[in-house]
Amino acid sequence: MLRWLYSALWYAVTPFIRRYLRKRAKKAPAYLDHWNERFGHDLVANSKAAIWVHAVSVGETRAALPLIQALRARWPDAPLLVTQMTPTGRATATDLYGSDAEIHYLPYDYPGAVRRFLECYQPKFGVLMETELWPNLIAAAEQLGIPLFLANARLSSKSLAGYRKIAWLMRPALRQLTAVAAQTTQDAERLCLLGAKNISVCGNTKFDFSPPPAQLELGRRFKQLIGSRQVIVCASTRAGEEQLILSAWQAQCSDYLLVIVPRHPERFAEVGALAQQLGYTVQYRSDQQPISDETQVWIGDSMGELFAYYRCADLVFIGGSLLPLGGQNLIEPASVGVPVLMGPSTYNFATASSQAFACGAAVKIQTADEIVVKVNDILIDKNQMVSMRLAALNFSTEHRGASQKIANLIWRNIKENNELGTRTVS
Repeated sequence: MLRWLYSALWYAVTPFIRRYLRKRAKKAPAYLDHWNERFGHDLVANSKAAIWVHAVSVGETRAALPLIQALRARWPDAPLLVTQMTPTGRATATDLYGSDAEIHYLPYDYPGAVRRFLECYQPKFGVLMETELWPNLIAAAEQLGIPLFLANARLSSKSLAGYRKIAWLMRPALRQLTAVAAQTTQDAERLCLLGAKNISVCGNTKFDFSPPPAQLELGRRFKQLIGSRQVIVCASTRAGEEQLILSAWQAQCSDYLLVIVPRHPERFAEVGALAQQLGYTVQYRSDQQPISDETQVWIGDSMGELFAYYRCADLVFIGGSLLPLGGQNLIEPASVGVPVLMGPSTYNFATASSQAFACGAAVKIQTADEIVVKVNDILIDKNQMVSMRLAALNFSTEHRGASQKIANLIWRNIKENNELGTRTVS
């Protein structure tokens, strides 16, 4: 096997990893917290034989919630271990699971670090969300007899082309997984081409995530702060998109309130400053003040409140789609009945976005200028607004059920293969 080349590369780039973390910490100090966990040191397990779910960041952590609920219904007495790779993912896990779970960083994919992690926590089985394919981790799990599943798995054509360049590394890793639960038939076909076995198409767990009641109530309070104005939320925007949107919005003569929620918290102040430089009157969510009639842009500088912003919105533009970044989660605003605009780049949610466009829950735009045009067109046409709201709700409900299918798949594989021996819960 040539996996030793991959491992050697990890050791070679270690100084750059440490430099990267320190650089990120200049804007987001949390990157310095729990430093040793990232390298597989100072690990302490409060319990063994846990249900272990790895979700790299915020979106995957939220998508894991309904699956974790389904798994815990199958294994009610098992502890819960949730791991991430980012501070925002860790904070989201803390908000969602609190003291009900052990929450840690998954070590980087050094062979010794991941083996120490697995030997310390000794999980009952592991679930990797979406495309978290770490060859040394997967190999160590197989060596230690820990069943490992890839859940909510997706693989775009672009990612497939990239992974094929290192097929010598990824093919053995995929074959070592116990089973794979793909989001769509297309994902399953691409994963199969890359070497995965025992693949089932189960759907997308993001459809199963229910809007938290506390967030919906907060959204109602946001609306009270805003008043009677119609609200356009630009959610999870990425660097470069805000400049395009704000420049185009200057031609907007209406009284709409533009709410911008950057995807990364370290950019909150930067985006607010940009809006002010362009001449906008700006307020921040963190001010916790009623929105002035003169305020044109409200910066959503808070974490874990996207559903609240969606609840007070009339239309939502999904960030990461105006530039070639693949787009973010359009299912969440649809679940509260809010029509969606998306840019041309949707490969992260290719099937879901196509379904939303087809049923009328979402509209595709090509440029920032077109956002302004579509906002005016849709908000003026009350019949279209009603139709899109209903379509959004129907779209978000008719594709539910993936979490239960994946939990059944995991249960069935463990029972049939007897991979947990006497530890299997019957």
